[in-house]
Order: sequence, then C-alpha cells, then structure tokens
Amino acid sequence: MAVQDDAPVPAGEIPAAVTAHPLLYGDGATQTFSGDGTTRYVEGGRETEGTWSVDDTSHFCSFWPPSYRAAYDLRWMVEGGEPVGLRFSDLRSGSRFEGRYQ
Repeated sequence: MAVQDDAPVPAGEIPAAVTAHPLLYGDGATQTFSGDGTTRYVEGGRETEGTWSVDDTSHFCSFWPPSYRAAYDLRWMVEGGEPVGLRFSDLRSGSRFEGRYQ
C-alpha cells in the first residue's frame, strides 16, 4: 500500500488499517481490533474490551463500556515507504498517541 507519513487514513481504509496488526503503544499497552468491531486493550496485564467503528464523518470511533466514547482523526505512520502504525488524534481533547504495528 503506497501511503505517505502523516497522511489521513481514508474512511474506506480504516477497517483494514486497524485490523492489519495488533498495535503497541509507547507506554507498553497493546490493542487488537477485530473485523467484527470489537477491540481489546491490554495495559499492565489488565484487559478491557470495547467496540470500534467509522462514523458518518469518516472518523475512527471507539466505545468503552459503560459510557466512554471517543472519536479520532486517524493518520498513517510510515517509515521507509511502508506503513508501520497509526497516529490517533482525539477530536475532543486534541490529545495524540501512536500505535506501532507488531
């Protein structure tokens, strides 16, 4: 897949981008996304399960029961011409984090 670093992930490519490989975050947490819309996040040995989707404005969204919802701009991380992970930017808080494909 030919993509540029920090380019937005088009809505139609978000499902393939998030389910391609598990992600490893800078703090050591990991996350997997399944094609059925479920996601598992593991931090410090503690696992939580939520759901993910793409909304009608082409943003990546996640829901963590009982009530946490977030929406993100999703961008590619590219090194040497190959996608190596994803950058998430929270639409509400502006916080950013990166997940590297494992």
